[in-house]
Amino acid sequence: MSILAWIVLGLVAGFIGSKVVNKSGEGLILDLVLGIVGAVVGGWLFSLFGAHGVTGLNIYSFVVAVVGAIVVLVVYHAIKKAV
Repeated sequence: MSILAWIVLGLVAGFIGSKVVNKSGEGLILDLVLGIVGAVVGGWLFSLFGAHGVTGLNIYSFVVAVVGAIVVLVVYHAIKKAV
């Protein structure tokens, strides 16, 4: 996947993940970063359980990225609350 595709997928996944986790979003830049990290984490988690990770710019990869973004956001909020 190209860098631009990762950015687009990460931005959308981070935005959707932020809306699912805390209903207000974290801001454009943090949504983008957490979404891209979430896509990587989601790909790793899915491959850990025997499924395919992010395979390109498609619906399946979008679901993987959103799931990963939600996991990353839950961990982010837990750390933020603890500090």
